[in-house]
Amino acid sequence: MVKYSQETDNVAKAAKAKGTHLRVHFKHCREIGQAIKGRSITKARTYLENVLAFKEAIPFTKYTGGIGRHAVAKQYKTPGDKVQWPQKGTKTFLDLLRNIESNAEAKGLEMDKVLITSVNCNQAPKMRRRTYRAHGRVNAYQSSPAHIEIIVEEKSEEIVKEKEVVEARLSKKQLAQSRTRTIKIGGGI
Repeated sequence: MVKYSQETDNVAKAAKAKGTHLRVHFKHCREIGQAIKGRSITKARTYLENVLAFKEAIPFTKYTGGIGRHAVAKQYKTPGDKVQWPQKGTKTFLDLLRNIESNAEAKGLEMDKVLITSVNCNQAPKMRRRTYRAHGRVNAYQSSPAHIEIIVEEKSEEIVKEKEVVEARLSKKQLAQSRTRTIKIGGGI
């Protein structure tokens, strides 16, 4: 049994998928994960397929260095209008979504009620190569792979709590004032 970054409250109503040492950029995976978090599996899949077709974009909120600005980003409320269409990372997430969907079906979860509750992306150890520079020098040429975990849970029916009638609580001073306010009917001065 592999260890996940977090455990769910109800294990019977949750499914998980994990990919380790994936040769995709970690920073792209982090942004894709944030974009699909909270969606259902079908909505996340259609969204990622639209990203591959350049119909929708992935908003970049944390790792924004060197990312160009696009008018499409206005609909995502992205700081600085920074969005991208990461192809390789999106295909990896589509594979993981297919995997987690089969895991959820095997557990007997209702696919209409299943939501992505957790997406965790961590940096994997860098893979090292070298590039040759001028004057006989050599520089590092490293990739930034990622570990990705996705957890989905079946959304339960929320029971609405009835509103309780709360009597107004009065202080001792307010109670004393209400006793003296009573009007006496009758004669006398």
